[in-house]
Amino acid sequence: MEEVKQHDLDCKNLNCPMPIVKIAKTIRTMEINEQLKVTATDPAFKADVEAWIRKTGHLLISYTEEGKNRVALIEKTK
Repeated sequence: MEEVKQHDLDCKNLNCPMPIVKIAKTIRTMEINEQLKVTATDPAFKADVEAWIRKTGHLLISYTEEGKNRVALIEKTK
């Protein structure tokens, strides 16, 4: 079984809309089925990333909160 490539994106201390702007820019450089782990501190990040996922059709694999950090794992699907 082939290992899935995972990219990391640090969006800590960035406010809306910058985490989503950086996610969109990064995901365009990735291959289908690769994953992007995004760490943000913006309190609105969960709602923003969920809306972006619905709009773009990519897959939100997981979302967790670890202290002030909000961590989303996204898979590029197209």
